[in-house]
Amino acid sequence: QNPKTSAIVKQVVAEGNAAELQKYFGSRMEFGTAGLRAAMGAGISHMNDLTIIQTTQGFCRYLEKNFSDLKKRGVVIGFDARAHLSSGGSSKRFARLAANTFISQGIPVYLFSDITPTPFVPYTVTHLKLCAGIMVTASHNPKQDNGYKVYWENGAQIISPHDKGISQAIEENQEPWPQAWDDKLIDSSLLLHDPYAMVNKDYFKDIQKQCFHRNINKETNLRFVHTSVHGVGHKFVQLAFKAFDLSPPFAVPEQKDPDPEFPTVKYPNPEEGKGVLTLSFALAEKDGAKIILANDPDADRLAVAEKQESGEWKVFSGNELGALLGWWIFTCWKNHNRDTCAIKDVYMLSSTVSSKILRAIALKEGFHFEETLTGFKWMGNRAKQLMDQGKAVLFAFEEAIGYMCCPAVLDKDGVSAAVITAEMASFLATRNLSLSQQLKAVYDEYGFHITKASYFICHDPKVIQRLFDNLRNFDGKNTYPKSCGRFKVSGIRDLTTGYDSSQPDQKAILPTSKSSQMITFTFANGGVATMRTSGTEPKIKYYSELCAPPGNSDVERLKKELDELVNALEKHFFQPEKNNLQRKAE
Repeated sequence: QNPKTSAIVKQVVAEGNAAELQKYFGSRMEFGTAGLRAAMGAGISHMNDLTIIQTTQGFCRYLEKNFSDLKKRGVVIGFDARAHLSSGGSSKRFARLAANTFISQGIPVYLFSDITPTPFVPYTVTHLKLCAGIMVTASHNPKQDNGYKVYWENGAQIISPHDKGISQAIEENQEPWPQAWDDKLIDSSLLLHDPYAMVNKDYFKDIQKQCFHRNINKETNLRFVHTSVHGVGHKFVQLAFKAFDLSPPFAVPEQKDPDPEFPTVKYPNPEEGKGVLTLSFALAEKDGAKIILANDPDADRLAVAEKQESGEWKVFSGNELGALLGWWIFTCWKNHNRDTCAIKDVYMLSSTVSSKILRAIALKEGFHFEETLTGFKWMGNRAKQLMDQGKAVLFAFEEAIGYMCCPAVLDKDGVSAAVITAEMASFLATRNLSLSQQLKAVYDEYGFHITKASYFICHDPKVIQRLFDNLRNFDGKNTYPKSCGRFKVSGIRDLTTGYDSSQPDQKAILPTSKSSQMITFTFANGGVATMRTSGTEPKIKYYSELCAPPGNSDVERLKKELDELVNALEKHFFQPEKNNLQRKAE
């Protein structure tokens, strides 16, 4: 019943354009553990009013099956600022349609009245003890995309088998229910609640438990620039700084207000490096700021840059910031917990493609480190399990600039990460140390961990399948590569098939998934490289790391060795020319 998408379809039918119709209706968007992520537009392959109604009807029926008290507890729904003029879709409209679906079935809905960072949804699920949460966002994807991200009652993103159960329920509930389109009905409903004011008070109270140096924060002369890259983050980072008694950061004026067109950047993704930060560098130079904090558009990720002595800007990788935040959060914990026995209940987590620096810190300091599969859905769920056993999960991170610094949010949170980074930098400044100098000190103490990650773009699933099949049948059937150029392979873990050469029974410990490709190679020189497909983008990614024991400080030699390993990986395992792969554009 949306006049815009309806008109698009009628036009294509009138033109008899079968190829376009195939694109719109050939296959339904797949509901996975990341929920939905697709372009906004007409047809069942896109995000639009109808597919949101169908998805929510399925999710609603699945929740009814799983929770007898759903009508008492309810769900929370948040949204970012994305909008798509030509199809009439927007995050706010989708959120209201989703709310209408639940309310029509007598289920209470806590619908944020305004845009909100993604982490506020999982926070609200646990804070109000709700059954589930939905965030309508496509994070840092291109402007035409949107998404539908789902949280379970434990405050973490869903994992299997929930995705399959919800997907099946969507298939069974495709006919829109009566009044499904009329979202105005919710405005007069007693089942509609707005958690905005309460969450904006309680969240900032909860993150203050991670504030350890209020006096330093009040006095610091360090200046910060913040950009929300046309997303939702501006207001909330300002409030977080206030909660920590820090002077507010300078906001990049051209990027501080939400704009679904993202007019100043090619990709609204701070992970893409310096291009996204051009305006931030200019403002920092003008206002004499040393540190830049950049959130992605839904404020669950954080990139950090620091001005070096040379005048150059260093953008920290996700692994480097993970090392700094891990060191800082543990140091703060240690200074406030004199009981040496307590350390046996302390945990940190990171994903298997992230740097192993937390493992090195844990080994030396005596706390526990665990790695999980890629993605915060795994770290959030594992953190909750550990917390339910009385353990303290201090920190979790992934190399894709995602950090969980505060146990009140079991997902990555760019708001708390930004203000905790600012406090860490302010503290280090009192010791005349920069973030870069402290990073070197961390590596000196726990061993250098040099990482390099990139990706190739490939739109053809058959080519991706062939590439990974080739790795599994490298020297004849069912044989993996024994070397990569001059680098000898000493171990292989394949989380698509469940094979792990390092285990006595050759079975991988981490869960396996046949629907995604992921192989990790360990090399005789101490290097590790993982190749995997992305769940949300047409990319084959790789992650590589060389770990040196403490005392090996020849960083340049280590970097050169890792560069050579990566070059060999690209040449022999990816074979970009043969497979027609497109390199990441610098």
